[in-house]
Amino acid sequence: MSASRRPYATLVALVLLVLTGCSTEASAPPASPAPSGAAGPQSMPAVVRTKAPRPAEIPALGPRTRAAVPATARQAVVVTGDAADSNQSTVVLYTRDPVKGWRPAAGPWPAHNGLKGWTDNHVAGDLKSPTGVYTLSDAGGRLPDPGALLPYDEHPRFAMSGEGFFGESLEGSFDYVVAIDYNRTPGVTPLDRERPLGEERGGGIWLHVDHGGPTQGCVSLPQARMRELLLALDPVSKPVIVMGDGEALRQ
Repeated sequence: MSASRRPYATLVALVLLVLTGCSTEASAPPASPAPSGAAGPQSMPAVVRTKAPRPAEIPALGPRTRAAVPATARQAVVVTGDAADSNQSTVVLYTRDPVKGWRPAAGPWPAHNGLKGWTDNHVAGDLKSPTGVYTLSDAGGRLPDPGALLPYDEHPRFAMSGEGFFGESLEGSFDYVVAIDYNRTPGVTPLDRERPLGEERGGGIWLHVDHGGPTQGCVSLPQARMRELLLALDPVSKPVIVMGDGEALRQ
């Protein structure tokens, strides 16, 4: 019996082997889920970078005029004439902050300039004020020093008399003065007569007390404003004056 059943058992085994496959390789393990990795940081909002504001410039000055203002200057007296042939103007004192730029510090003040207005080629006797940018180095006057920071020369030679172009009295015009460094040597009294560019180019161009009319080439302010200016101008701030008619200053 047992011998006759062995072939049958063998046949059954072979059939089962065929049905189940005969590969000797191990069955592939089930696919594992894709690694998700560690969770990263949440998305950050975009950083908005704002440019720092540019330092403010003195308004109504063109590129050429601005370029003439020394980089070391931190005070500027800006005299803007009403027109090229006008003897009336406006004065504003500006100060420069290293970060914020130029800011008005005093004014606007009414002023007078040369009888016939402005020129970029001043000569003696033309009755015009010279346009341009000039340093302010020295002061003086007939009256005692009010506390000026610029070197101040009190001298009786600053006494003035006579009449102006409109018949107004000139007395007291030089009670306070600030020399404009046009055709003069900085560092000396405003009374100094040396003219480095020659006598024909004129000189003695000052800021001085207003007498109610046009000047021969200077810029004049009311006495209280001149005193205020003398107390404000500081040689440490390298003060300058920027002067001319509005159209010229916009260049």
